[in-house]
Amino acid sequence: MILSTTDVLQDRAVEEYLGVVSAEVVYGGNALRDWFAGFRDFFGGRTGSYENLFQKGHQQVLAELQERAEELDANAVVGIQIDTGTINVDEKGSMMVITGVGTAVRVAE
Repeated sequence: MILSTTDVLQDRAVEEYLGVVSAEVVYGGNALRDWFAGFRDFFGGRTGSYENLFQKGHQQVLAELQERAEELDANAVVGIQIDTGTINVDEKGSMMVITGVGTAVRVAE
């Protein structure tokens, strides 16, 4: 399975467009991770726990896009876009959301 952020694949012709596929990953808040992030925010520096969470989330979104494209008998997903955001649950907490969307296609082998 080819996963690409580009709309075209070099040396591969799109034989069939199979539809839009999307994936969502939602992570709930974690008091300890948030505390360390706040500590880093105050003193400066990178927040490794959130960086790792984003990296893991992106990989999970790509895996879900691939799975949903395979259900359509695709062998590639092109034009992938990944976005991150938050959902406010209440005044004290929020959830992190990572979404992905792309076009499932069948390309020439």
